[in-house]
Amino acid sequence: MTADARIPWLRLARCRPLSSGLARRLLSHFGDAATLFDAGPGAWRGQGVQAPQLAALTAAADLPVEADLDWLAGGADRHLLALNDPRYPQRLREIEDAPAVLFARGDPELLSLPQLAVVGSRAATPQGRENAHAFSEALAARGLTITSGLAEGVDGAAHEGALAAGGLTIAVCATGLDQVYPARHRSLAHRIAGEGVLVSEFPLGVGPLAHHFPRRNRIISGLSLGVLVVEAAAGSGSLITARLGAEQGREVFAIPGSIHNPQARGCHRLIRQGAKLVESVDDVLEELGPQIGPALRAAQGGGALSARAADTTELEQALGDEALAFDALLARVGGRSQDLSSALLSLELAGRVRREADGRYRGTPDRG
Repeated sequence: MTADARIPWLRLARCRPLSSGLARRLLSHFGDAATLFDAGPGAWRGQGVQAPQLAALTAAADLPVEADLDWLAGGADRHLLALNDPRYPQRLREIEDAPAVLFARGDPELLSLPQLAVVGSRAATPQGRENAHAFSEALAARGLTITSGLAEGVDGAAHEGALAAGGLTIAVCATGLDQVYPARHRSLAHRIAGEGVLVSEFPLGVGPLAHHFPRRNRIISGLSLGVLVVEAAAGSGSLITARLGAEQGREVFAIPGSIHNPQARGCHRLIRQGAKLVESVDDVLEELGPQIGPALRAAQGGGALSARAADTTELEQALGDEALAFDALLARVGGRSQDLSSALLSLELAGRVRREADGRYRGTPDRG
């Protein structure tokens, strides 16, 4: 997309009084942001736009966006994904209030990979942080991308767990991508931008306002196949993510805790309401298994995974009758670690590879 083509989308992103749902409806009618702005107030009224939004759209037509353009030009890892961009993640595009624009720093193609949202309390207990790290590390090692919100507590531990596995992680931010909140996660955000992707619907210069966090949560769940709540008090914002996930048709998982731990009450409520109780990584993979294969194929078709990730013949031949650790297998077949993780997960779900207790992979006897 050229700089000139980006300008109407950037102005739409800065048109804050316009809800995502209304922007989505207008774009469905007019086709793109440039045509929307060219249509003018009369056409907008015809689509049911009321006075406050009419004023906002009229003003947005002249909003300065030079700072956004300068940021986008500042590196090859900076991207603008409009709703009609082929790189815009399909799962997110399907939700009713999908953002019209996403800003991304890192590899935007990762947004289309099979993801699990791992969320929970900012004021997590040591056990909660340990669970978030351990589950995210194990699930990332099995090929799922871990998505969270870069917050303190569970979110940060989830991102760190995925990175510790050499896996992929996505941070959905409640600020513009020229800022990091909380500031103590600046180093973590830098790592995610280099090894995964940071994403936000908010333009440059937008700070961490309270109402941004619930808005961000719909993106976390919208990108994902399911939502795992690790630890949450009765009033935790992570329960909003779980509710939004359920409304979007996502699977909802919760890890139980002690009845004496106030930070477990939100998870216990979710389980009473029908969330899947999770004791191990296999509980998650068992539930998501039927969705992961099609999601991997869709990601490969969209270019997020290489063709080698979809063709598992070479991988099965490399395994032979041996049991190999991930690093040894990667050295044997070459390529990208995320491709190997995804291919192994696909084979494991198909029953053609099993993961031993020591973490090594072995082909099953009946795979032929």
